[in-house]
Amino acid sequence: MSGENLTVVFTRVSPDPDWPLPNWASAGSVGLDLAADLTAPLTLKPGQIHLVPTGWAVALPEGCEGQVRPRSGLALRKGLTLINSPGTIDWDYRGEIALPMINLGPEPVVLNRGDRVAQMVIARVERPALVISATLDQTSRGAGGFGSTGL
Repeated sequence: MSGENLTVVFTRVSPDPDWPLPNWASAGSVGLDLAADLTAPLTLKPGQIHLVPTGWAVALPEGCEGQVRPRSGLALRKGLTLINSPGTIDWDYRGEIALPMINLGPEPVVLNRGDRVAQMVIARVERPALVISATLDQTSRGAGGFGSTGL
């Protein structure tokens, strides 16, 4: 998906008229960085969950979803992640993008206004026809799961 025929519309819901649009950090970035639209610094204690606003609502094209994911550096260095990772933004949702953040690290984490705290990947999705069958086709793996392939 190169985006040639794909347009995504954002609406600023932040009270700040200069609040920047989510953006890709580099030419090769897949996820749009989402920043914390906070009015004051927020301290997340270990194990604490808080819904962090981003200041943006989005109109995804029909047939697309927004996959909201943690930023790997914050997850590695501070234990900061999303409690429902990855989160899904459905194409028909029009409310503010908000991030259910959790601190899984051993120390409190302070978030400040403008900190890039998550990323959103825009992906096309299929909605297939669903069929009920008395049996499923057989594979070499079968019903093996939860480590059955060696991990």
